[in-house]
Amino acid sequence: MRYEVRTGWRYLQGGSRTIRRTKTLAMVSAAVSLAGVVLIAAGASSLGAIVLVVGMFATAVFGLLSMLSVFTSVSVLGVVLGVAALTVVLAVTTGFQQQFRDKVLGVNAHVIVREVGGIADYRDVMQTAQAIDRDVLAVQPFLFDEVLVTRSKGTSAGVAIKGVDPLRVREVLDLAKHVEEGSLDALAEPTPPGGLPAILIGKQLAEKLGARLGDSLTVVIPFSNLDFETMRATTSSPRTRKFRVAGIFYSGFDEYDRRLMYASLAETQALAGRGDQVMGVELKVADVDRAAEIAARLQAKLGPRYEVIDWYELNHNLFTALALQKLVLVIILTLIVLVAAVNMVSALTMMVTDKTREIAILKSMGSSTTGVAVVFQLVGLAIGAVGTTVGVAIGLVTCHVMSAHGYKLDPKVYLIDRLPIEVRPGEVLLVAAIAMAISLIATLVPARSAAALRPVDGLRYD
Repeated sequence: MRYEVRTGWRYLQGGSRTIRRTKTLAMVSAAVSLAGVVLIAAGASSLGAIVLVVGMFATAVFGLLSMLSVFTSVSVLGVVLGVAALTVVLAVTTGFQQQFRDKVLGVNAHVIVREVGGIADYRDVMQTAQAIDRDVLAVQPFLFDEVLVTRSKGTSAGVAIKGVDPLRVREVLDLAKHVEEGSLDALAEPTPPGGLPAILIGKQLAEKLGARLGDSLTVVIPFSNLDFETMRATTSSPRTRKFRVAGIFYSGFDEYDRRLMYASLAETQALAGRGDQVMGVELKVADVDRAAEIAARLQAKLGPRYEVIDWYELNHNLFTALALQKLVLVIILTLIVLVAAVNMVSALTMMVTDKTREIAILKSMGSSTTGVAVVFQLVGLAIGAVGTTVGVAIGLVTCHVMSAHGYKLDPKVYLIDRLPIEVRPGEVLLVAAIAMAISLIATLVPARSAAALRPVDGLRYD
């Protein structure tokens, strides 16, 4: 083992008194961590998670103090806090991005073709879309309209109704896997004489209306009886149609579960009174990451008459806000690691001052300037490596606990009902790389200061 490594390790170690005092506390903290695991297993997820995280951090504190000096342990703990916080926050923000992406793609298509005023020749558009790329798996026409839905007891809500092709909807949308009651196939069933056509509604909307399977709903298109040029009523009442609740879906995305209904395209066209016309054509592609490319090719093929938009562009504001939030949080939490680096600089500078005599002896015995600098760089890198390792471990355990025992969110505020956690190895490695890079930079000034020390200055008063 090279002398730089041996010397650096000796500088990191604490005294025997420190070791004796902190070993017992480390064992007690580990017991607290186990108690947190027991509480989580018993069902007290919130309390158990808090106890577990506090126990893990306390174990890290006293465990480090039992092996390293106080100044070194403080520097390590700064890195631990920053890395753990950054790991958890990245997992949560990535989870939000992934959840919103899954929810959006669960009830929406990957590419949408629209035209102002509706598309009458939608069958030709469907053929063109189907042939544009082999990645296009399925297409279907759709009709979308803002309506008012009421129940017989007088409960009402402003919602949106989407007409879909009952024979194609399974191929284009993942709606079937979100249906909790009833069946999506009910949309394809012919309406019996004297019966009501089928409709699917979101779970939150069903609770608001007090509707169950088999109940009848009245769907009204507001102002459909008005001539907007003269602002006079053309008929005595707006267009109205009754439907039977044939299914209730739950996507976990409040905006859809509270405001969206699905009916067959033919019934929605009859309600809208637009004849054989649709609002647009939607596509499902094999690779969602190629949706923008396919949309651009289809736009070029169809011409400026149509608007072709992919799923990301359709929800651009949402995903841009999430990405910006993630970036800001990463920058803010990286500052914690930078503060820890400043603390590390202070600790190493004090170590250089404290070890002035030893540095002088090393140089007088033949140690090179580079060798002395390497000693303190190794000390700094060891602090960063230990802090990064412990911080990542605490962060990953925290993420696992939160993921396994998902915590409920208010869907009216966060749009989803559970805290999402998505740990990606690449992001964990990025956090570790940032911490280690900052630690390396933090060692440069103290190492240069130690290397510049002359042996005669260190031994002058001895």
